[in-house]
Amino acid sequence: MTHLLLTATVTPSEQNSSREPGWETAMAKDILGEAGLHFDELNKLRVLDPEVTQQTKELKEECKDFVDKIGQFQKIVGGLIELVDQLAKEAENEKMKAIGARNLLKSIAKQREAQQQQLQALIAEKKMQLERNSISLVILT
Repeated sequence: MTHLLLTATVTPSEQNSSREPGWETAMAKDILGEAGLHFDELNKLRVLDPEVTQQTKELKEECKDFVDKIGQFQKIVGGLIELVDQLAKEAENEKMKAIGARNLLKSIAKQREAQQQQLQALIAEKKMQLERNSISLVILT
């Protein structure tokens, strides 16, 4: 246990002079203040200066508010990220649907082209058959 010995030098003129009430307390507070010790509002002995203690409390409150705001910000950003991810998935699904529809249209176009070629070949075949039949008819009549 550490003991602190407080000493003060008082000149005889100071002893006899008219003293204001509480000058001893003020003097003791000054001496303690020089030693790094202070009294708080409840007259409890503290190591920190009351102003530093108050600033520390204010800083602690500001830090708590800051952390709360960061937490709220993270929630908002998390919600925004989820929304953007959902929109990205929907956009990807729509893109796939569009690619599928485009491929289907290309397929249908190729089928029609193939069908048109088949019909043209059938027409050419029927024309040749018609011409043969016409020639056979002319020969027979």
